[in-house]
Amino acid sequence: MKRIVTIQDISCLGKCSLTVALPIISAMGVETAIIPTAVLSTHTMFSRFTVKDLTDQIAPVTEHWKEENLDFDAIYTGYLGSFEQIDLMKDMFDKFRTDSNIIFVDPAMADNGKLYPAFDEAFAKHMATLCAKADVIVPNVTEASFMVGMEYRAEYDEAYIKEMLQKLSALGAKVSILTGVSFREGMTGVMGYDSTKDEYFFYEHKKHPYSYHGTGDIFSSTCIGAMMNGFDWKEAVKIAADYTAECIRLTIEDGKLQWYGVHFEQAVPYLLKRIGK
Repeated sequence: MKRIVTIQDISCLGKCSLTVALPIISAMGVETAIIPTAVLSTHTMFSRFTVKDLTDQIAPVTEHWKEENLDFDAIYTGYLGSFEQIDLMKDMFDKFRTDSNIIFVDPAMADNGKLYPAFDEAFAKHMATLCAKADVIVPNVTEASFMVGMEYRAEYDEAYIKEMLQKLSALGAKVSILTGVSFREGMTGVMGYDSTKDEYFFYEHKKHPYSYHGTGDIFSSTCIGAMMNGFDWKEAVKIAADYTAECIRLTIEDGKLQWYGVHFEQAVPYLLKRIGK
């Protein structure tokens, strides 16, 4: 059985970060170890929530694991809340990197042309140094624009996206995958670039009329889970995009409030069928 460790925050109530990564990757037949970077009472779309920072626990956990000679087939980072957490992840990558494992970074920090309120451009540049140590990175267009210093555009052409992918690749990752890429009305997709093969890949599907909290975490978790099931990154992207779209479709049909999250649980049978489980 493959083993992943994922490092991100956990909301006690709500569907994002570890509360989607752990069940989705586990359902895909992959052992999922975790390092919570913070504990929140709910996800941040609620009007009030409590937060307990766990930065001081990261190094003791990784040191214990190293003493136990543990290893991982993939290391997957999601939302990181500080410069210190980024530096701790860089150190963890150095300690646990092997010739065969995959370091997968989702630089969750921005969307719709803006950084999240807690972050600034210096943070984005520091996140870029973490992406430089990864094998696969999965920013959205906003996150990528801040990391590579390109002007964010809500409307763009293929040349703009390819230039962005080239600049992401120059940071150091082998595979750069941009999410939320749309070249035509009513469609959305994912475009990636494999620097080892100088190869682009694009996959699109129908765009649903609503956006939901936590869908980026679902995409990333499914993508690395599929890779651990033997799919190459291009097939993993298709599976992750389609599963995320199915989660959204089921939620729209149910008519629930879109700020809460999607019904990823109901779509798990669809996901398992897609990966042949």
